[in-house]
Amino acid sequence: MNPANFDRRITFQVSGQGVDSEGYPIEGWTDVKTVWAMIKTLTGKEVFQAMTTKTEKTTRFVIRYTTGIDEDMRILFGTRIFNIQSIINDDEQNKTMTIIGVEVI
Repeated sequence: MNPANFDRRITFQVSGQGVDSEGYPIEGWTDVKTVWAMIKTLTGKEVFQAMTTKTEKTTRFVIRYTTGIDEDMRILFGTRIFNIQSIINDDEQNKTMTIIGVEVI
């Protein structure tokens, strides 16, 4: 594992509810953890859904092993947002994790 390959910052976010200054509930995303990652684009395709066309990009994020991440979170990479599709502990060695994320544009 070459540390120089982990050259991008990504942030994991969790959906949560809070309240605004007047006490009304608001939904939003809260940052949980920011890590260094290696990023590889896997596929890109167009999805036809409800009479519209959407572009869908699948991306692989490799990070150092960490705890506290699950599929209910999302990844923020710059201004781009990825829904987490799967999280894999590479070779079950607790050294690196591969996270598959889908960006819908």
